[in-house]
Amino acid sequence: MSDAGVTLITGAGSGMGRLASQRWASRGASVAALDVNAEGLEETCEAQQLIKPHTVDVTDGDAVAEAVARIERDQGPIKRVYSAAAIMPLGRILDQPREVIHRVMDINYSGVVNVAKAALPPMLERGEGDFINFASMAGWLPTLYMGAYDASKFAVVAFSEILYHENRNRGVRFACVCPPPVRTPLLNQARDTVWPKFFDQIEHLEPDTVLDAIESALDRGEFFVFPGKGTRLGWRLRRWLPELLWRRIHAAEETP
Repeated sequence: MSDAGVTLITGAGSGMGRLASQRWASRGASVAALDVNAEGLEETCEAQQLIKPHTVDVTDGDAVAEAVARIERDQGPIKRVYSAAAIMPLGRILDQPREVIHRVMDINYSGVVNVAKAALPPMLERGEGDFINFASMAGWLPTLYMGAYDASKFAVVAFSEILYHENRNRGVRFACVCPPPVRTPLLNQARDTVWPKFFDQIEHLEPDTVLDAIESALDRGEFFVFPGKGTRLGWRLRRWLPELLWRRIHAAEETP
């Protein structure tokens, strides 16, 4: 299956971004793969002629805007965007260095903002395309040791929802993806810092499951994407019974 237009993917040097890049390239789409990790991008692009690497730091708004302009000039009009760049160092808020907390927000949230400001206007002008932001169930469900990460994903949820409603009926399909933990290298950052025991009590998804859920949701016209069997239920419980979830979290971590 071929696909016209360019697919722009951030965080393409590993994990979900890498898989999405390779998936769309296998379908015949031209892919613009963005990451600050040049070595990871090289691995993503290996034997994939349709994937073009762009070493870009998503926290640098000017660099993102320049990359988008270069992609549209050299590769063609951007048809879909996957904002997947993220980091996930965990720890108690008062134990994490201030610089780490700000860095998490800069990449996970400000990176999404920079990509939206650069890539979305020409898509809206053309009146077509898909714009996909990666949030997380962490954007709905606060968890011990995840203050910085959760805050960044809460911000992505709010930003994405308002962005969608401000641009409804303009031809671009929007999605905000909210999976539980996914088996990608991102989880290794949690293992290397603090691993919430709560994670052991919830489903961990394969990346393909998440990407399939995105396509299904877009085809159904759904904005929020909750991949996995129990994910939507967890979202509802957070809204209806927040104290019940907190009791479960404290019980898992054996805190009073």
